[in-house]
Amino acid sequence: MIITTPMIIALLIFLFTLIIVIWQPRGLSVGWSASIGAILALLFGIVSLSDIVTVTHIVWNATFAFIAAMLISLVMDEIGFFEWAALHMARFAKGNGHLMFIYTILLGSVITAFFNNDGAILIMTPILLAMTKALGFDNKMIFAFVFAGGFIADTTSLPLVISNLVNILSADYFQIGFLSYAIHMIIPNIFALIASLICLYLFFRKDIPKTYNWMELQKPSDAIRDHRLFKLSWVMLIILFAGYFVSELLHIPVSIIASGAAFIFLVAASNNPKIKVKKIIIEAPWTVIIFSIGMYLVVFSLHNVGFTQPLTQVIKASTDHGLLYVTFVMGFSSAFLSSLMNNLPTVMFDSLVIQATQTTGMIRDSLIYANIIGADLGPKMTPLGSLATLLWIHVLARKKITISWIQYCKVGIILTIPTLIITLFGLYLWFHILY
Repeated sequence: MIITTPMIIALLIFLFTLIIVIWQPRGLSVGWSASIGAILALLFGIVSLSDIVTVTHIVWNATFAFIAAMLISLVMDEIGFFEWAALHMARFAKGNGHLMFIYTILLGSVITAFFNNDGAILIMTPILLAMTKALGFDNKMIFAFVFAGGFIADTTSLPLVISNLVNILSADYFQIGFLSYAIHMIIPNIFALIASLICLYLFFRKDIPKTYNWMELQKPSDAIRDHRLFKLSWVMLIILFAGYFVSELLHIPVSIIASGAAFIFLVAASNNPKIKVKKIIIEAPWTVIIFSIGMYLVVFSLHNVGFTQPLTQVIKASTDHGLLYVTFVMGFSSAFLSSLMNNLPTVMFDSLVIQATQTTGMIRDSLIYANIIGADLGPKMTPLGSLATLLWIHVLARKKITISWIQYCKVGIILTIPTLIITLFGLYLWFHILY
């Protein structure tokens, strides 16, 4: 590949954008950070105004669906829904620390699947911290539970389109419906859950308390701040997920379904003065809209100058070696790129690569879903792999729990690689049954 001036400019803009997105100088939001990179790409002529239209068309459904899911989860958190669930898990274990650890992981995987990984991390982390501190756990024990909660939120964010922004972006780009996506990814997600559970338990088994006094915890019912809304939540969740599955048949974007449910939740919650609906709306991650468009434009500039060609050739060559080889090459490429340059630009970059391979059928689908698996799991190897992990570290720092990047990478790499291998193998086995 011959390096040209536009390629150098595009690469420098991408690296600059990535640095300010992660660093966030003077509290600059990720949205405005990405938009700076997009503006630079426009000024240097490596993306055009027509590219903005193309990118906006690609990302609008994904970003609005993500924001709607976050609004729903924030309202339910205010109601006390997730705290109620976590307290039930602690009580079901009846003082058995190892069972509580397993139940916590299972709860995290369910919350992630039905809401999204970012919401699960930001909501569950404070709950786990408060609960483990209330039980008198030492720092090693607290770290085990909190890290497991953060890890499972990403590794089990595969099953539904709504479970991860990466999933929504990929499904939208390749025009995959909600039901079709779920059929392809629920089984690999089970592999990811089992692998995560085994890896987390083996790694932290010595740090998990054998017993704890579960009677010290408050009753789950005491965590509910509005019983009327709590009951409504169950009804709304059933209607919401029924709507998701029907959306493919009716060709309705998932963002419309999610936004409708979020609107009803917010209106219902506004009748309770204790739930600050206005604050929830203001603090929702609206900058994700700007971030998605801006970051995608920056990645698009890399594609426009030819940076996707080398990886396209590698992936295309791998298709001659069978399904297993293709799955692992794509999955690990996506995972390592995600760990180095963040998973959102990675899944965007790789989607352009997959499109350029012009593959079809099972091989094409394997590339698409292996890319998603890599982009969902790979970020756990480093703190900069996903914005959710950076936010997780920030939440812990505010609670005076410091995790160094070296400490994180040591644990993250050890746990992620075997989990990734098992999950990709699960995808390979499932595809043999499906096709």
